[in-house]
Amino acid sequence: MGQAKLLYIHTSARTGRPMVPHDSALVVAGQGIEGDRYAAGHGKYSRSPGMRDVTIFDIATIRALKEELGIELHPHEHRRNLTTQGIANEKMVGRTFSIGEVIFEGLRPCRPCRYLNMMSKKQIYTHLMERAGLYCRVVSGGTLRVGNPINFV
Repeated sequence: MGQAKLLYIHTSARTGRPMVPHDSALVVAGQGIEGDRYAAGHGKYSRSPGMRDVTIFDIATIRALKEELGIELHPHEHRRNLTTQGIANEKMVGRTFSIGEVIFEGLRPCRPCRYLNMMSKKQIYTHLMERAGLYCRVVSGGTLRVGNPINFV
């Protein structure tokens, strides 16, 4: 598979709004991605600073849904900020890692919610129980760019 890397960056200004793709994004320590609902405090779960600065989802889950169930999920539909390749989310829990110049701490696995079914118009909730992504805290900010390598610190 090669080097682990960042494939997609998405933000949403508010809960329920479409996810917007970016080639690069400014990330602020202890807040998240500039312009995203969680950094701005407009996300449903943004009341716990540092607990949900950024969310990550691995492309392997998207591929598995397609192969196992015939469900085609696009990177903006999982509603996580970053889509990565090459590092399983469960291996990032409790670890510090960098994506380009930004340093993250993997906090805990994301749990899916039924809201994903409504937003994606696909029955994916039950299929994401153990693979819905990762909540991360931003330790040190900077600029993220699609294609940035991912490394454990």
